[in-house]
Parts: sequence; C-alpha cells; structure tokens
Amino acid sequence: MFHRKPLPLHRQKPNVMRKTVFLFVSMMLVIACSKLEKSFNYRGLSLAMTTSQFVDSMKARGFVVDSAASDSGRTVVFASTQEKYRVLVAFAGEKLAAVQEQYVLSTNDSTRRMWQEIRDGLEKELNAWPDCPLLKDDHKIANFDASDGIISVILENTYRPTLTVRYMPK
Repeated sequence: MFHRKPLPLHRQKPNVMRKTVFLFVSMMLVIACSKLEKSFNYRGLSLAMTTSQFVDSMKARGFVVDSAASDSGRTVVFASTQEKYRVLVAFAGEKLAAVQEQYVLSTNDSTRRMWQEIRDGLEKELNAWPDCPLLKDDHKIANFDASDGIISVILENTYRPTLTVRYMPK
C-alpha cells in the first residue's frame, strides 16, 4: 500500500497565505462598497452642490433665471421654453434647502394622469412604495423617502390644476 506523505510545511504556506490575502481583499471591497452612498439628486444634479454650482448647472441645461419671481436672498426661480414646468430652488447660504418643480396644466384630467405617471416613475426608480397621506380625486400627495431626502408629488386641483414635485434633502 502506498501512503501519501503530507506536503512539507514550506509548500503549504503559499496556499494558506493566498487564501488569507484573498479573504482580506474581499473584506476590504465589501467595506468600501458599503460606504459608497448614492447622493440625493434632482434630475442628475446632486443636491449636495453649492447654490452657485446648482444655478450654473441649471443654466447649462437651458434654464434661465426668472428675476421677477426670484428672491435674491433665499430663492431662485428657473424657466425654460423647452420644459412644461418651472423650477424653484430655495437655499440657506450656499446650501440647497429644497428644489420644487411646478407644473400648470390646462385640465384636471391631465394633472391627475401626470401625477400618476410621475408617482409610478419614482416608485420604479427608487424601488419603494410612497407614503400617501392624502388620496382624493382632486388632491393627492405621495411622499417618497429617498436615500438622503424626501421627494413629494403633490396634486392640487382647486382653482387652477397644479402639480408640484418637491425634493427636500434631509
């Protein structure tokens, strides 16, 4: 009968060392990936930007500042002929406090349909169900808890049909 001799110790170490190094590198990758956070953003623009960076980015996207509607100390209102909404940006110093899209549409049915489309799109994008504290025909609210903020989709059909989408960092 043949008996196998155990491998000499100097031949076993590289295999054990290789496994140890692989385990260490794997653990470091897991830790590094878990610390990566997707920043809260408005249509691809990080809400961690300074106010001036955000304003410059909106201008680069074709929006212009509506100086008549803006308050130079706390808010900036953007308008664009390409988009069917206006954007209001509220800030405190150089930190963004909220970004709000305001849609004014012609009929109650069009705002209801758009509210549902935006709500469904955010539900899919964030992979989360919204908190809906109010769900009537002419007044609906859907709040999504995103990674670093809250996104609210608000429908108000009182006198003039309006739809608001508000992004508020935590």
